[in-house]
Amino acid sequence: MKKLLSTALLALGFALSANAQEIPKNALGLRLGDNDGFGGELSYQRHLSGNNRLELDLGWRDNDDYEAFKLVGLYHWIWNIEGGFNWYAGVGGGLGSYSYDVPPGADDRDGSFALVAGDIGIEYVFDIPLQLSLDLRPELYFGDGYRDNDFGPDIALGARFTF
Repeated sequence: MKKLLSTALLALGFALSANAQEIPKNALGLRLGDNDGFGGELSYQRHLSGNNRLELDLGWRDNDDYEAFKLVGLYHWIWNIEGGFNWYAGVGGGLGSYSYDVPPGADDRDGSFALVAGDIGIEYVFDIPLQLSLDLRPELYFGDGYRDNDFGPDIALGARFTF
């Protein structure tokens, strides 16, 4: 029985270490999405240890009424589904600034905001240095006047060069 248990634990250890090898050390690219205006983010991911990584996104949002810039940092936990196909979840926060277009003569509506975010998504890491992802990032905003409601679901497609 002890041999069986030892063998099972050893096999589990090999499986978990093989899973960690699927995560690229670095990934740099774009994350394109929409939450009240199409926008893009310059996205960088850094593998930390095991099945964890840090993601930093510098982005902008633009629609008819406003422009916003934000910097978001997220901590991800990653689980391998099969081969290069992974799913992940994470939490994080960020800072940003915004500017509303207002009619001439009205008070400008510019300001800054903070946010907390969750993240859940899927990704595929190809044998070539390419990673594609699709994720949902619900964001909760803190700051006067950035949005009428303080919640924004951000859905985006990511394409990153891995190295």
